[in-house]
Amino acid sequence: MLLFEKISNRFASKMIMAFLLIILIPTTLSGFFFYLESSSLVKKNVRASTVQLTKQTADSVSSILNAGSDTSDLIYGDLKVQQAAMNYNASSLGAQDQINKSLSSLLNNVVYSSSFVRIVYILDADGWSWGSGTFSASKLKKANLTQLDWVEESKRKDGELIWQALRKDPFSGGGDNTDLVLPISRTLKDFESLKQIGLLVVNLNGKAIINTINKVRLGETGRYMVVNPEGIIMIDADLSRIGQRIEEPDLYDLVLKDDSAEFEYSSEEIHYYGVKQLLSNGWILVGTVPSLEITGALDKLHNRILFTSACFGLLAILVGLLIAKRVTNPIKQLTLDMKRVRQGDLKVRTEVKSTDEIGLMSKHFNKMLDEIEQLMKRIEEEQRLKVTAEVRAVTYRIHPHFLYNTLSTLRWLIRSGENERADQGLGALIRLLEANMGKSGQLITVVEELDIIEKYIAILEMRYEHKYELSVDIKPGIHQVMIPRMLLQPLVENAIFHGFVPLNRGGKIRIELSEEQGNLHILVKDDGAGIPEDRLRKLTSKDGFIQGGIGLRHVHDSLKLYCGEGSLISITSEVGAGTQFIIMMRM
Repeated sequence: MLLFEKISNRFASKMIMAFLLIILIPTTLSGFFFYLESSSLVKKNVRASTVQLTKQTADSVSSILNAGSDTSDLIYGDLKVQQAAMNYNASSLGAQDQINKSLSSLLNNVVYSSSFVRIVYILDADGWSWGSGTFSASKLKKANLTQLDWVEESKRKDGELIWQALRKDPFSGGGDNTDLVLPISRTLKDFESLKQIGLLVVNLNGKAIINTINKVRLGETGRYMVVNPEGIIMIDADLSRIGQRIEEPDLYDLVLKDDSAEFEYSSEEIHYYGVKQLLSNGWILVGTVPSLEITGALDKLHNRILFTSACFGLLAILVGLLIAKRVTNPIKQLTLDMKRVRQGDLKVRTEVKSTDEIGLMSKHFNKMLDEIEQLMKRIEEEQRLKVTAEVRAVTYRIHPHFLYNTLSTLRWLIRSGENERADQGLGALIRLLEANMGKSGQLITVVEELDIIEKYIAILEMRYEHKYELSVDIKPGIHQVMIPRMLLQPLVENAIFHGFVPLNRGGKIRIELSEEQGNLHILVKDDGAGIPEDRLRKLTSKDGFIQGGIGLRHVHDSLKLYCGEGSLISITSEVGAGTQFIIMMRM
């Protein structure tokens, strides 16, 4: 017991335990929660991706099936085909030869017009037949059509489409069962008497269908297949499975009796994940894959996290032993330096140069002192800049050059006898002076700033004898927001002096103010002359406006001093179309 207390009270033991707790607990917990979150996220994303890919595959297969049904409808409704089938036996040899050539040409043209249709043939038990491409009439003669199930089903459905399973074409002349096709059959009918006069078979390109399905991979061993509403496999890359019913009862029920696009089931103690999509002909595209092929990587990740935690535990013990021997003296030195700082000596710097955590702490301690000194210098510089900006704002409230020109204009109007216009100009100037000089402090409301702008525009309209139309759109809750004084007036002045005056015409100025994620968004836009590209490059930089005149510099400095580093101003312009300023600032 005494030995245990002695060991537990040792600094090294406490360091080891601390490192074990600090390293193992966060590592284990973060690894565990990361595994849970990543597992859920990966499963969700993989499933969403699989469903989307399955839908795209189903759309591609449906387009092939639609090509077959459209081709069948085209030939089924062709009156030439109907007349040929009805009149062939009663025609002369010469007429029969002409019919043969005409229908062969027609069927070949139909096949060539669709890349998904492999071969088409029209046949009858009486002996006549026509086909496209490699269709072999001699092979047809060897077959007894009356004994074929699909022939009987086609007659029974009386003109409806009969979709058959993927198979080798028995009537192709390219060899024995060489062409892989998906047949669509139906009976031809006399549209007047509705009598059955023959059989129409459109064979889709089976390889194209298989290739379309095989383009999408489900894990390493997953596969797609197509089944009909009775659960019979109609399309599968493994041809031996075609024509068989779905063997697994759970899978059969999920495919045919459940409307969900995703499902899970178990077979032979293996858990499977599946997706399905309905095709245009009523068949169902079904994809299945063992769930482990989707989540197996996550299980490996979990094991790696546990192994890494154990390694960190051993590392914590070793590091604790080493640090316990070397940590005392650096801590004492750092403590003494901190006391000196507390007494007001900001010039002190710790001399601990070790590369461990204590050394890092010392480094950050020195860095903190450096930042404190820099902060104090920055505060002094910001105070100086703020005073400078305030002086600039005061001098810029009524531009001396503008005031001189305005007074000169008023003097000229008085001498010319236009006393009414002179009186109006003096009134507008007085109102502007009252609005501008009557406010204390450097922050005013949005409404007050806009009031100054309106009075300012009135004077410019009198001076230049043009109408400057100002439109303002202020979103609710923005009217009383405080902004730096003279923030927008320089932008309006810029629009008039550089946008409209060079064109010797009036124009439109629009100001929009709204809130975006806690920031005040301001737009000032005109339809004036615009700014040439070379001049625009000089005005702008990644830090804001650095080459502008007094007005633009005032706006930039006001944003920087009163609204913080997160505020910014940008400009876009097009020659002949106008200029647009955008200001983003914290409210």
